[in-house]
Amino acid sequence: MRLHHLLLALLFLVLSAGSGFTQGISNPLSCRRNKGICLPIRCPGSMRQIGTCFGPRVKCCRSW
Repeated sequence: MRLHHLLLALLFLVLSAGSGFTQGISNPLSCRRNKGICLPIRCPGSMRQIGTCFGPRVKCCRSW
């Protein structure tokens, strides 16, 4: 029975930690807080997309 409690706690920890990474950035303020910039085009080669700013067309990009 103790093993079930341990596995349940481990599962909860994994799922709760992963949920923070799935929430995308969806406005310019949160983009800037995460050290990103809003661009109306694809992110340049030295940057990666971390979310959107004003909708799906404007990307929030941050350096690697």
